Amino acid sequence: MIVVMRWDATDEDVRGVERRLAELGFTAHISRGRERTVVGAIGDRPPDPDAMGLESLPGVERVMLVQHSFKLASRDFRAEPSRVRVGDVVFGGDEVVVIAGPCAVESREQILETAAAVRAAGARMLRGGAFKPRTSPYSFQGLEEEGLKLLAEARERTGLPVVTEVMSPEAVPLVAAYADMLQIGARNMQNFPLLRAVGRVGRPVMLKRGPSATIEEWLQAAEYILAAGNDQVVLCERGIRTFETATRNTLDLNAVPVLKEWTHLPVVVDPSHGTGKWRWVKPMALAAVAAGADALIVEVHPQPSRALSDGSQSLTPKNFEDLMREAAAVARAVGRRLGLPAAADARGAGAVAR
Repeated sequence: MIVVMRWDATDEDVRGVERRLAELGFTAHISRGRERTVVGAIGDRPPDPDAMGLESLPGVERVMLVQHSFKLASRDFRAEPSRVRVGDVVFGGDEVVVIAGPCAVESREQILETAAAVRAAGARMLRGGAFKPRTSPYSFQGLEEEGLKLLAEARERTGLPVVTEVMSPEAVPLVAAYADMLQIGARNMQNFPLLRAVGRVGRPVMLKRGPSATIEEWLQAAEYILAAGNDQVVLCERGIRTFETATRNTLDLNAVPVLKEWTHLPVVVDPSHGTGKWRWVKPMALAAVAAGADALIVEVHPQPSRALSDGSQSLTPKNFEDLMREAAAVARAVGRRLGLPAAADARGAGAVAR
């Protein structure tokens, strides 16, 4: 249920609605838009607006039941697109944000070299796994806290905010101490204790779609984070499991316009995991920008053939630079922008003109 406040409602009017909802056993979530403030009511029992007396309170315009299973993530609760901030980086605005880096932090030399290369090409954030959930127990599992320390050093040297995966509720405080954004990996999309834990911590969250999850199930997972008090959530499409074997996953770009209609949360696309082959990463990244994605997350490694994980889907720094120039051109064509160093942007504009 949501309570839509009048355009001239005061802060005291909003507090009055919060108090009444608390009396009725509901938790209030406030969304302040440009024209209206909306109060979302979350509780364990079905709401009965007619019996609550909410519409008689000062400043209330109307009370609506939300039909979706996801409440706080829906466009009913917030009509305007959300802006999620990670330092100076904003997801959901005019800029298409690009996050880049290796699948896993392998060494100090590797992460520092990659961070410098992706920053020079125009990336706005650095990715890298310190804790690696792997299908095989014998595969490289990550450097753990040492990897987090190396990511923090890379941030200090380049100025790029860091996003990295957290795998358990117990690890949230440790990872949050180093990372600027917490990633919930595809395998943990429905790890509900973990979702609640990142909902209680003051860090933005990137929630990856599970390999067999519907869009509605994905949004219900986001609802756990939002309901726990953290409204800084972005959704990451990284491909789903289908009968197709030519690619690692099937990158569901249908999800981008669907999410734009159903939810106010920003949308990220991961063409690296979506394809599993480096030579298909660029075309799918360009398609994602054209489809309306707010950000891309791309795997980059200085020597993909020697990568300890996901080398087959990792771009070299040179290939990443090429991707950035072409993605900037697509972003301009659809009325967005993608930040590039001045020299690279000039080369890209010249290529488009020719």
